[in-house]
Amino acid sequence: MRGARPERALEESIERDGIVRRGERVVVACSGGADSVALTAALHALAKPMELDLSIAHVNHGLRRSAWQDECIALGLAATFGMRLDAVTLAPESRDEAALRAERYAALQSVAQRRGAGVIVTAHHAEDQSETVLLALFRGAGPGGIGGMRGRRPLGDGIDLARPLLRASAARLRAYCHARGLPYAVDPTNADVELRRNAVREALDALRPLFPGLDEAVARAAELAGDELDATARAQLRRRVRDELAGDAGLRDVDFLHVEAAVRALESGASGTFLMKAGVALRIAGGTIEGITKG
Repeated sequence: MRGARPERALEESIERDGIVRRGERVVVACSGGADSVALTAALHALAKPMELDLSIAHVNHGLRRSAWQDECIALGLAATFGMRLDAVTLAPESRDEAALRAERYAALQSVAQRRGAGVIVTAHHAEDQSETVLLALFRGAGPGGIGGMRGRRPLGDGIDLARPLLRASAARLRAYCHARGLPYAVDPTNADVELRRNAVREALDALRPLFPGLDEAVARAAELAGDELDATARAQLRRRVRDELAGDAGLRDVDFLHVEAAVRALESGASGTFLMKAGVALRIAGGTIEGITKG
């Protein structure tokens, strides 16, 4: 279709999911990789309709010779989009992944405080979620580990950490960059299988051809488990829909996406008829379930 923008789907999903909220002052963590470049560009596209106040933060751990290239990408984005940028260089004493992550978040939190932002947004995506869930299971974690990374959680000092891309694949984010002609850096340490996360990544790469939709399924399971653990309003709505369907034995295994469409209608107070299975629909009026229609 002439004038169509297929990349707009990513922006729409961020706006629809509500993990980043209208009117917020946001610090976007941009490493310079494809994931964070796509996130920065998508949020910039949404800044006006969602009334977002955006700035970029780039954290350089100083561990790689090519790190200056990553910073150049972040600087270029800031110039292209007219966004403020804070570049922070750290001098870590250890290469331990957990220690580096803690230092990175502390730096981002400091930037957010300085900018008066209430949320830091990172570009963790579906493959990252799969790796996180598996690593947690390998440590013997319980339900909290299965919940993986939350879409949004408090980070401290009145600042939240938001991850609006947990359902998006890395390929989709690269495609977004390509569609918009955006350059990005490639991290050479991603190939180092001595790092536990990279070893899990390599194993998952071998499994994906055998299990299409693997990352989408793990991301969905993690979201469901996390919402249940946190007793979110969305988890309660899912139970309402499932309870309504449970009265009919043939409706106990309705696809997640159909349930989720009904849940979003209930959240927004919408009305309509939502297909659950062939010939079976759920009627919703003004955010209230009216019943099941067959035929």
